[in-house]
Amino acid sequence: MRRMLIDVLTLPLARPFAIARGTRTAVAVIRVTLEQDGFIGRGECTPTPRYNESVESVHAQLNAMKDAIEGGLSRDALQTQLNAGAARNALDCALWRLDAARARGTLWQQVGVAAPASVVTAETLSLDSVEKMAEAAADAVSRGARLLKIKLDREAIVEKVAAIRAVAPDATLIVDANEAWGGLELPTLFAALLPYRLAMIEQPLPAGEDAGLEHIAHPIPLCADESCHTRGDIAALRARYEMINIKLDKCGGLTEALAMIDEARKQEMRIMVGCMLGSSLAMEAALLATPQAEHVDLDGPIWLAADSSPFLTYSQGRIWL
Repeated sequence: MRRMLIDVLTLPLARPFAIARGTRTAVAVIRVTLEQDGFIGRGECTPTPRYNESVESVHAQLNAMKDAIEGGLSRDALQTQLNAGAARNALDCALWRLDAARARGTLWQQVGVAAPASVVTAETLSLDSVEKMAEAAADAVSRGARLLKIKLDREAIVEKVAAIRAVAPDATLIVDANEAWGGLELPTLFAALLPYRLAMIEQPLPAGEDAGLEHIAHPIPLCADESCHTRGDIAALRARYEMINIKLDKCGGLTEALAMIDEARKQEMRIMVGCMLGSSLAMEAALLATPQAEHVDLDGPIWLAADSSPFLTYSQGRIWL
């Protein structure tokens, strides 16, 4: 007999986290715990208003699946019973972990991937003034960060990137516009950013309004985030982007993330693995998608005032397993 428990938690942040869409001081997460024959599997998701999700809506989705899950619904069957999104992510990851526990193995063994000793992760620079973002970059680099993700809106774009590059001359820099650059002269902006050796620009235009990227030169590779949720989105994005950002809360779990990796390789698109704000419980599952990723952005726990088990270790710009 399988039992399912649902918990809603508010996790305070250690400092404000700002992007083009707003600022947060806490994050609400939902955790699912499955117990079967004395074995436990857990999953965590972060409901995202940008994708028309709330704590209430995701909790309702999970409750609606309770009877089926407790009745033994398999992970494969779950993919057709619940749409992609946060709720399916929590259930999918809980089922992966439950299967691993019942097999008396690790999540890595269950997926069939060798666990690396460590994974380089981005450290995100929250949206702020030029001076404060440069200070944050210098601090991150002093602690060993090798990959910096710069959150930007429409203000002082080049100035912020220039200031960060000045204090982080050897770091890999990626930029995340969070859909904020609609209406800007992108060819001119891309040319202005080129001297600062950006590895990638993420989602410059709003999802659904990015067709124009097909007709603009990409001297800096572009990555689809809000425009790419599941494997079914990937083929249509080839002419607009060079890379996709896979997030478990968007795609609905590790099962779909692994399928997205296969599809991205077929479409000759590069891969990034990202996250919403959340604890190590969420990041640990996403790590299983990282071996074939060019960039990894799983720094959610370092923004929390207090993390949760399994307490991944973050130091020197890496996650240590």
